[in-house]
Amino acid sequence: MKLKDTELNNIKELNKRFNNLKVSLGDAELQKLKIVEEIQSIKQRFQFVESELIKKYGKDSVIDLKTGEVKKKEENA
Repeated sequence: MKLKDTELNNIKELNKRFNNLKVSLGDAELQKLKIVEEIQSIKQRFQFVESELIKKYGKDSVIDLKTGEVKKKEENA
């Protein structure tokens, strides 16, 4: 017994699409891991820069990221 050509082509196409999607999923996971690593690196760099700025301007300073202006944190009474 043998599959009809249309049946064989149908199952081959489904198998091909399935395998392509598995590869795409793996690629997406690798991309995700790379992004997570980059985020961790940025967080570490941010912590270093933040500690340097705290040493220079004080722990109670607030930086306006648009202007670069440094102010003392306002206390709410």
